[in-house]
Amino acid sequence: MASYQRLVRFSITFCFFFFLSLSSSQKVTLSLYYEALCPFCADFIVNHLPQIFRNGLISSIDLHLVPWGNTLFKPDGTILCQHGEAECALNAIHACAINAYPDVMKHVGYIYCTERLVLENKLEKWADCFELVGLSRAAVDCYINGYGHQLQLKYAEETSALVPAHKFVPCVVVNNQPLQENYQNFVMYVCNAFGSNQVPEACRHLNHSVETQSTFDSSVEKLSYSHQVCYASQ
Repeated sequence: MASYQRLVRFSITFCFFFFLSLSSSQKVTLSLYYEALCPFCADFIVNHLPQIFRNGLISSIDLHLVPWGNTLFKPDGTILCQHGEAECALNAIHACAINAYPDVMKHVGYIYCTERLVLENKLEKWADCFELVGLSRAAVDCYINGYGHQLQLKYAEETSALVPAHKFVPCVVVNNQPLQENYQNFVMYVCNAFGSNQVPEACRHLNHSVETQSTFDSSVEKLSYSHQVCYASQ
């Protein structure tokens, strides 16, 4: 009987801490809908997105990247990318990287590397990023065997399901709320999305004014564009 009571107490205690841990570990979803050769998407990935890794906020975020952007389907079902065939290829390779390296630090590291090359007009060196980031070439194999195309179809469907429909990229969404032209202030929206009792430490150190958020990363790369976007074809 005593052992049974101890088991019951243990079960209750376990359940209590289990649900407590669930509530304390709730994360905000941050989604980025982009296309690989839009210079403003590259700017956001290189000069703005990294701040959530520097300040530790990434541990409280579910970061979801969607490499499709303003890409369209032709009447024959083939894919038409806004910035040409090179963008179609890099979108697919990014999709493969997200699939092959599910650890967010790994696939974001690779995507950051390639997008930096976009800003530097050195895209021909994209394959070097695997070695620079310390990754296998699994994403290349995924692209070559055609699985990248299948992943792109998934991202196309996800992008078309946005409500309201996106008008441009980068399109940043926090907990299903599109930030529209205010996307560079995404940290403010992420921090505001947490309940008052579960604000991450990184948010406590931030001044949530738009002015502060706009200048937060002024010491990072000086390749920045100011609230510019790549518009979807009408």
